[in-house]
Amino acid sequence: MTCVATVDAHDRRPLLVVQHVPWEGPHLILDSFPDVAVQMRHPLDEPHPIPLPDPATICGSIFMGGPMSANDADTLPPLADEIAWLRRALAQEIPVLGICLGAQLLAKAAGAAITAAPHPEIGVAPVTITERNDPLIGHLAPLTHAMHWHGEQFTLPSGALPLAHSAQTDVQAFRIGSSAWGMLFHLEVDDDLLDIWLAEPTMAAEAKRALGSGYREQLHGGLPRLRAEKARAVFDEFAKHCAQRHTASKALTGGPI
Repeated sequence: MTCVATVDAHDRRPLLVVQHVPWEGPHLILDSFPDVAVQMRHPLDEPHPIPLPDPATICGSIFMGGPMSANDADTLPPLADEIAWLRRALAQEIPVLGICLGAQLLAKAAGAAITAAPHPEIGVAPVTITERNDPLIGHLAPLTHAMHWHGEQFTLPSGALPLAHSAQTDVQAFRIGSSAWGMLFHLEVDDDLLDIWLAEPTMAAEAKRALGSGYREQLHGGLPRLRAEKARAVFDEFAKHCAQRHTASKALTGGPI
């Protein structure tokens, strides 16, 4: 999906949000962008794909999750287009936040290898923060509980800074330069979003295979360990980076976008 955000009444520079499947939306992330008008778009379902906007015309971007793999770019042209777009965004230092599949796509755009994990990592579990000074992930230090839902992993992209790991996954979060972050885990989830996920048959079946017949109780039972204030601090910080991008762009152009 594409989300258009207005920072003030005269600003027309958008915040781009790419949503790969209807049930994996930004949810709590958009609470950090209170003045957002959302235009839904699902690139993988479009009969006539619309190109993503020129990275220079946006203040930031968020790429969400989905059941596909970044390695499916050979058979899913929209994913290949997103990887190419992310390379341009990285070169132009556009703020990027990649969640789960979005993190895979960002990692692949930066040259990382995407491989199958030994087994799916699903459910609430600890994440250890290795870079306390990171402007986003540092808000989660020294350790936070997060919702995990992925069956793949990736190597650290060349030149990227590792930010977090879990017991199973060496690279749970990374930063490229000063403007692009990838997170395998989901900070945007709450009871409402988890219910949406579990109403999707493919996700419910995946959870049952990984966790057994009590998967619903186990997943909901882990949610009280999540710290909503920490997640909000991460998303607020990303929103601040987007606002700084907007301010810098206005300074360069000499006025409203």
